[in-house]
Amino acid sequence: MGSLKESAQKVQNKLIELGYTNTVVELPDSTRTAQEAAEAIGCEVAQIAKSIIFRLKGSDKPLLVVASGINRINEKQLAKQLDDKLGKADADFVRERTGFVIGGVAPVGYSESIMTLIDEDLFQYNVLWAAAGHPKAVFQLTPEELVQMTKGQVVSVK
Repeated sequence: MGSLKESAQKVQNKLIELGYTNTVVELPDSTRTAQEAAEAIGCEVAQIAKSIIFRLKGSDKPLLVVASGINRINEKQLAKQLDDKLGKADADFVRERTGFVIGGVAPVGYSESIMTLIDEDLFQYNVLWAAAGHPKAVFQLTPEELVQMTKGQVVSVK
């Protein structure tokens, strides 16, 4: 087991700090998309907990949506729930507000606290895989751990 890339190590450190034993692993293949991640890991695409950052237009704050790899996020529905418009977060905004690059955004390890919504469909699975700070780094977790780690709210995202 070689040393992790700096951004992946940051996620590993955060998990340890939060009291979790989940291990960040780096895969030889890219896990940038849910499809690639599922192929690299050997799990279903639906078990990939993809972390997507939006820019809330009213407050200019980041919003993290952690969704099942097979689901498309219904931005209009979420905007209604949050009473704020969801804007696209560009690469600079994502890096600035999360410290991660797009394709490697983890559900934990941010410099600021980020409002988080979690896809209720993830609860169909005992095991999920989430990005760990780098496009080739992932870690395994349960839906319950995801909620505990992120203090996220479980909603329908479709």
